[in-house]
Amino acid sequence: MEPALIGTRLASAAIGPLLKKLLVSDGPGAGLTAPADKVRLSSLVSFRGERRTLGDKDVRRLAGTLVERSLSGDGEPPFPADETEAVTDTLAKTLLALGDLDMDDVQAVRLGHRDLARRLRTAAPPPDGLATDSALYLESLTEWACLHILEFFTQRSTFVARSLVEQTRAQAELIAKVDEVIRRTPRADSRDTDFERRYLEHLAKRHGRLTIYGIDLHHSPDRWPLDLAYLSLEATGEAPVPGVIDEPLAPHQREQAVRADLALSRHDKVLLRGLAGSGKTTLVQWLTVSAATEARADGMTYLRGRVPFVLPLRALTRHGEPLPAPGRFLPAAGCPLTPPDGWADRVLAAGRGVVLIDGIDEIPEAERGRAREWLRSLLDTYEGNRWLVTSRPTAVRDDWLAGDGFTELTLSPMTRSEVTAFVRRWHRAAGPEAEPYELPLLDALRTTEHVAQLATNPLMCGLICALHRDRRGFLPRGRKALYEAALSMLLARRDRERDMGAPSGLALDEAPQIQLIQRLAYWLTLNGRTQLDRAHAESLVREAVPAVQEAAHHPPDTVFTHLLHRSGLLREPTEDTVDFIHRTFQDYLAAKALVERWDIGVLIGHAADDQWEDVIRMAVGHARPHECAEILRELLKAADAAPNRPLQLRLVLLAATALEHATEVLQQVREQVVARTGKVIPPADPDEARELAAVGRLVLDLLPGPEGLSDEDAETVVITATHITVDAAIPYLSRFVTHPALDVRAQLVWGWQRFEARPYAESIIARLDPTDLRFVLTDDERAVELLRLGLRPDQLEIYEAVSDEQVTALLARGDLRQLMLIRSTASRSLEAVASQSNLEVLSLQLPGEVPFRLTELPAAAPLKRLFFRFAPADGLRGLARYPDLHHLALGSGALTADSWRELAALPLLTSLVVDADSLDALPADVVLPAVGTLHLLPGAHRSHSLEPVAAAFPALRHILGRGLALHGAEHLPPHIQITFS
Repeated sequence: MEPALIGTRLASAAIGPLLKKLLVSDGPGAGLTAPADKVRLSSLVSFRGERRTLGDKDVRRLAGTLVERSLSGDGEPPFPADETEAVTDTLAKTLLALGDLDMDDVQAVRLGHRDLARRLRTAAPPPDGLATDSALYLESLTEWACLHILEFFTQRSTFVARSLVEQTRAQAELIAKVDEVIRRTPRADSRDTDFERRYLEHLAKRHGRLTIYGIDLHHSPDRWPLDLAYLSLEATGEAPVPGVIDEPLAPHQREQAVRADLALSRHDKVLLRGLAGSGKTTLVQWLTVSAATEARADGMTYLRGRVPFVLPLRALTRHGEPLPAPGRFLPAAGCPLTPPDGWADRVLAAGRGVVLIDGIDEIPEAERGRAREWLRSLLDTYEGNRWLVTSRPTAVRDDWLAGDGFTELTLSPMTRSEVTAFVRRWHRAAGPEAEPYELPLLDALRTTEHVAQLATNPLMCGLICALHRDRRGFLPRGRKALYEAALSMLLARRDRERDMGAPSGLALDEAPQIQLIQRLAYWLTLNGRTQLDRAHAESLVREAVPAVQEAAHHPPDTVFTHLLHRSGLLREPTEDTVDFIHRTFQDYLAAKALVERWDIGVLIGHAADDQWEDVIRMAVGHARPHECAEILRELLKAADAAPNRPLQLRLVLLAATALEHATEVLQQVREQVVARTGKVIPPADPDEARELAAVGRLVLDLLPGPEGLSDEDAETVVITATHITVDAAIPYLSRFVTHPALDVRAQLVWGWQRFEARPYAESIIARLDPTDLRFVLTDDERAVELLRLGLRPDQLEIYEAVSDEQVTALLARGDLRQLMLIRSTASRSLEAVASQSNLEVLSLQLPGEVPFRLTELPAAAPLKRLFFRFAPADGLRGLARYPDLHHLALGSGALTADSWRELAALPLLTSLVVDADSLDALPADVVLPAVGTLHLLPGAHRSHSLEPVAAAFPALRHILGRGLALHGAEHLPPHIQITFS
């Protein structure tokens, strides 16, 4: 019942005096000379202190009168009649809690009647077994009573005086804080402001357009607005959500999906891995433009006020020179603007930077250690910024930057829905002439396996779209044929289709251009580079021109200029450098040159180098049958001689993936490769399983069924199959739906996000035993299928792409035992969470700008484990209503002394995750008797003392943390293990 409706039944003139009895009369003045304990609410109520005029029984009779009068009148009673006594008792206890609130009348009025009512309900003993209607009635009546109580407070003669005093004090405190912030903040003069505006405008223009391959035919531009061409992809990783350790909803070995462009909203430091063409550099452009412009896409507001620094490592280390300090960031990256002295240092020192380091894999392996030390030096010097480092998957080992606080994520292959979205955007960007080809291509992607296998990243999708249109609805088969057709389109047909004639003064056919350009690709690959000086590039072409008959009678400089400006394969990132428009074309042409030279020793000698993986695969595609057989045999020999299993596996898988590119190969050699691949099946662990999946569709024919497999082997083969996103994987995976192992069934649920929602749901999800199984929902499609199938799991993990409407519908299906809810913006779905009365585990991953309160959580749920990304906005008051809580993770946000006291009231709390800054507020008299594991998260301060820990945590056995400087460990008992990185 609403307070207004109750008010129609309770006349204020008659009931006001009843509520006024709860308060004592006041005297003049602001009460500044009274003892400190006399200005709290406990001194303003008539049932506390020396001036007590009411006893507990009197308050109970007053509550009974309020209830009785609210029930008078016509209409249906608001709650069951047999609960009148219980309602009256609960109301009396709630009103008595007014004397227990730690605030004064000014603070109470500032809260408002609804928040004051919530505070009273939290402070009072919880109601015991009331019906829902009774509980709702009590909430409304308490709010109505608080409305009157606050009205009485504002009528007190001391209220205005106290309000003015509080306002004066607050203003003085605010002025002092602002003065301190100004004192600590480096002063930026108008030159900084003016330059920053120009710099952001420059970045928005420079990175705001994107090449969509092949659109530049028939008078169409060759670059398109980034906001039209950009497609947000997902990334997965094994790092737990910040602030959560050993979380049952997100175990360390369970992969999580996150929108790649939102990764930096969750993690300050990200190492992002992705295959060539997967969209790493495009993501860097998108983040740059999102930070540089005001018109930000959904979810990108976290970059507001940030200044991006784009640092392509291939450009910074062209000559092996030292990597730049912040003052050299802009000129080293080719920015023509000159900043004021010290500008970059001031931006980074203030923690306003977004440092985007693109392409660890594009510098030689010998230089990557030096790059890491350079990065560490920056991290140690400039705190509070956001950092993104990109790399190909195998360029650096796992956990390469984990010790520096980086979360490792990997760009996922495009799902079917993402491929469909890309194709539609491409054709919209290409204009009305491309429209007739859109639906036929989408049909081909659904029905033609070799086309669908190639369409796994934005580069390949763009090439397929371009070639499909260019060839009027026909596509080449296989990757080698695709690249040959793409080169033909770019080298021979582009200018002809655009009626360009010979703008450079000469016309060269496709073959001589390839012969010359592949010299550049060969040199770059052999020297571990992706960029070279223009002068060096000119000299390489000059040396090659006399041997190429069609070009020999033209001046070498003219030939070079033609290749640079008209081939469509080369570009000038700066005035004096040259590179390929994409690394994949460099690899393809380098492989062609290596096979023509028959440098097989060079190929095999670099087989363990991640930069050469695609080169070797494409070399097999270029090779003739006997050459192909020799390359594959040499790879198997190298695997036999490998000093360790990871390298052995890598080389065997390289041979297997290269086999897919072979046009023709001896049957004996094919059988040898397939047999060797079979020896690594089933894979030994999840990492090997994912590597094995890189082989592709071929692996499905080698994977064993569930019969006779151990639980561990069954899990690894299912991991492999869920990473091979072709329709043929679904029948294979469906053989495991009745498997008894939880890890196997959990992997089947996780794999759902990588396949089309409905076929996978009907074949696998609907047939799984849901016992102890957590259902992961990454988007609305999967949520709709779960509802359509009538499934009622008791464990859900819901990501931000699932709409509030679907979340509400899912939670309305029944009570959950475990729930993880991830939101990136303010959400109405929290209201549905409050209805879950059976929750034992709850994880709320909300952004910091969306505050929430403990009062919004289920009031009577038997919570045992509770996880927050950010600590509640109003502290931990009321947490004691969860006496069974034994694991609590609070994420970012330092605790207050009052919050520590709330934690001390939890008798079973054994594991605690808090911001390390919270140690500064730990009261000397607080004891948490059962906590055995304490996990400290980095806060605003880097250094902390462990001295107060020993007394507060008598049962402590283990302290965990990362990125902190601690001292005072000598005060701890020797049996406490401290693990910090």
